[in-house]
Amino acid sequence: MAELEATEKGVAKAEAELRQATRTIRSADRSVEVTVGSQGELTALRFLAEKYRTMSPGELSGSVLEAFGRARLEMARHVMQTFEPFTRPSTAVPELTGVDVDWAKIFGPEVLQDPDDLARQGSGHRLRDEIDEDEER
Repeated sequence: MAELEATEKGVAKAEAELRQATRTIRSADRSVEVTVGSQGELTALRFLAEKYRTMSPGELSGSVLEAFGRARLEMARHVMQTFEPFTRPSTAVPELTGVDVDWAKIFGPEVLQDPDDLARQGSGHRLRDEIDEDEER
């Protein structure tokens, strides 16, 4: 019973900490900065160093989406790390096997990939704005 109470207190503490958690990321080209909350929601967007003024709409939207995606991914990993202790089986009470969480189902498969692998995969991959991609008719 003591272990269960300790787990409940731990979960409450983790939830309280996550309510205040944010992640701020700058785009790779250093033109924008985004901040997300603990549920991956966009809470702030800043355009940096006037660089955005010379960017095409497609470049700017790509920079925003890239930074936003990375910030959401970092926050998802932070949530996973915060709740990881509750996924392990109890050493004192064998009946408490820990919670089995399908993180990929909640956050998407990228959350389980190595961050270095994602950076290498994404280095040549840019998000593009649909307007820039439309052909003139």
